[in-house]
Amino acid sequence: MKLIIALLALVGGSAVAVQSQINALLSKKVGLLESATVSFMVGALALFFVAFFFGKGNLLNVFTVPKWQLIGGLLGAFFIVISIFSVNLIGVAATFMAVIMGQILVGAIIDHFGLFGGVAYPMNPTKFIALGLMFIGIYMFNKA
Repeated sequence: MKLIIALLALVGGSAVAVQSQINALLSKKVGLLESATVSFMVGALALFFVAFFFGKGNLLNVFTVPKWQLIGGLLGAFFIVISIFSVNLIGVAATFMAVIMGQILVGAIIDHFGLFGGVAYPMNPTKFIALGLMFIGIYMFNKA
């Protein structure tokens, strides 16, 4: 089951890389913030219909959650703008090496401390070495 989930995440990551290049091309025609807006609007509309027809939850419960939990949409919008900007300047691969490093680094911090109500998965020397090797890889990739 873990392998299937990992493969789904791989497919999701692949989609994000394709999306970034498409959004970067769109930004050359309509502008940086405008392309991010279009991307979010199309995605939000698609999700609305999927949730409406197939969702099992209750969207009205959004009014009962702590307000800080609603920041996810802002973080997603920030990510889309940064990725469009970066892809246009350094390309998809270099952008996503940095994106993935940022995700793993902050994810490791969140896991280590069990932030935001998560389970704590402490750092260890092997994980520190892996993070260091990733930084070296990003440096080497962008230096070439």
